Amino acid sequence: MSLINIIILAVVQGLAELLPVSSSAHVVVAEKLLGLDPSSPPMTLLLVMLHTGTMFAVIVYFWRQWRDTYFSSLPAFKDSAIRVILATVITGIVGEAVIKVIESTAFSNVPNAEIEDLFGRLEFIAPALAAAGVLILIAGVLERRGAAAAATGDLSLKQAGLIGAVQGLCLPFRGFSRSGATISAGMLAGVAKARAEAFSFALAVVLTPPVVAREALRLIKAERQHGGDLGPVALLSLVGAVVAFLAGLLALKWLSRWLEGGRWYLFGIYCLAAAAAVTFLHHAGY
Repeated sequence: MSLINIIILAVVQGLAELLPVSSSAHVVVAEKLLGLDPSSPPMTLLLVMLHTGTMFAVIVYFWRQWRDTYFSSLPAFKDSAIRVILATVITGIVGEAVIKVIESTAFSNVPNAEIEDLFGRLEFIAPALAAAGVLILIAGVLERRGAAAAATGDLSLKQAGLIGAVQGLCLPFRGFSRSGATISAGMLAGVAKARAEAFSFALAVVLTPPVVAREALRLIKAERQHGGDLGPVALLSLVGAVVAFLAGLLALKWLSRWLEGGRWYLFGIYCLAAAAAVTFLHHAGY
């Protein structure tokens, strides 16, 4: 895997991870177009490092807003922590339940199969992208028409739980954008756009470490089974993490500008177009 390939994947990951267009779908497609194997140990290691880079981009970008909202006082911190913990717990319950259902049905006759075995399948990525696109489009159009629920600056426990449940549904499906689904769900539930955005990415920072840990465990398992030296890839992946960090900051500025400018629906249109493109690539043999 060359440095050029890593930089390309880092830019794709950094931009798509923090825009509501599904980074995993874009990275899988980019890997296939570059002739790389998404399930190989080097690619797993690279993905872990790229996710780490974008996580730090989120922390840097939202730190001042989180400081003023979540850390302004002890009561504010407690209220925010309760909502984040509640949403994260619901995410884990919903996500794990859906994963177990898929593994027990789709892989009923395949020993030791995991949900990750489906992650590189374009025929599953395309409908997930389309579903995310429809949800984003509905939220964006209703918001522009003023037909969505009246937005408030506060975030209730019920709204936090709903966002957490939607986030759980995103976990098993590559293409079902986490940020797109959670921000859209918050907007439809009456959460102010900026508040929904900040809460969505606060959840992302909490969710990223366990997701990265899960991928790291898969990496260790794969390395034991297949062997190989990942040292050179690890060094190049550090470069990828830095590039993903910078691309992530750029993506967050773009996201906030479009969200506040009433152009959220455009991301939905993009996801629908991307779903059509992925469908074409699948039929083309990728």
